[in-house]
Amino acid sequence: MRHLLDTHDLTRAEALEILDVAEDMADTQRREVKKLPTLRGKTVVNLFFEDSTRTRISFEAAAKRLSADVINFSAKGSSVSKGESLQDTAQTLQAMGADAVVIRHGASGAPRTLATSGWITAGVVNAGDGTHAHPTQALLDAFTIRKRLFGADSRGRGLDGIRVTIVGDVLHSRVARSNVWLLHTLGAHVTLVAPPTLVPQDVSGWPVEVDYDLDRAIAAGPDALMMLRIQLERMNAAYFPTEREYSRRYGLDARRLDALPDGSIVLHPGPMNRGLEISAEAADSPRSTVLEQVANGVSVRMAVLYLLLAGARTDSEKEDLR
Repeated sequence: MRHLLDTHDLTRAEALEILDVAEDMADTQRREVKKLPTLRGKTVVNLFFEDSTRTRISFEAAAKRLSADVINFSAKGSSVSKGESLQDTAQTLQAMGADAVVIRHGASGAPRTLATSGWITAGVVNAGDGTHAHPTQALLDAFTIRKRLFGADSRGRGLDGIRVTIVGDVLHSRVARSNVWLLHTLGAHVTLVAPPTLVPQDVSGWPVEVDYDLDRAIAAGPDALMMLRIQLERMNAAYFPTEREYSRRYGLDARRLDALPDGSIVLHPGPMNRGLEISAEAADSPRSTVLEQVANGVSVRMAVLYLLLAGARTDSEKEDLR
């Protein structure tokens, strides 16, 4: 793997390889000594032009547990705030000897520009770009669904026949876009549920069904229900009358939680707006995988960095991980 920019680019075999390596990484994190020497001598730069807590810390933890050197770069307080371009920043990182760059940027397409521009030779991982893509979030969501539904039997398995319903602000959600393509690649059936104003204008080319009634979608019996955060900071118009009205029609409350079929799970990429898209009862229920998603994120990002910087695994390396 040279770069990870979008789940749309991943084949089923590549996606399964990342998930299976993440299983191996998760196994190592249950040991007393969690650190692996795999990326010793490599330098990973976290290049964040947007605010982030979970993703940045997760990537930092993943790199450090693989023994890589980590440089955290925040646009605030850097030369970017003085007008430095992405090209100049990238060339500075190149001069510092970065082996991998994890980039989050407010402009859709910035990670691809960085990867294809020739400004750097480092591998590039997209940690979220505008409203376009967030591939590692989709991978950790798929990993969590597979782990919860199949348990220890999940290695090598896709999500064939699994029904996933994604609810909420699809229009502004890079998480939703990445999940749609990855889940489809893995064989899942995806349904989007949102107010008409929060569905992208043309989803005819997406491998999804669209519904505007959450209660009807829940009655259809999804195996996994993914609640998206209402991204108030990205909204510049009135996409719904009031927050109370949105919560009444599209929020996951205790009544809707009880209506879910036995064995179904609830996901949320975080941070959560409790009382808006998800109630406290749903967020803290045994069905909720929110904290598992955070823990699984480290394993998945370890797998991505491992495959990006260490290449294909030999049989002996696979045994070492296990």
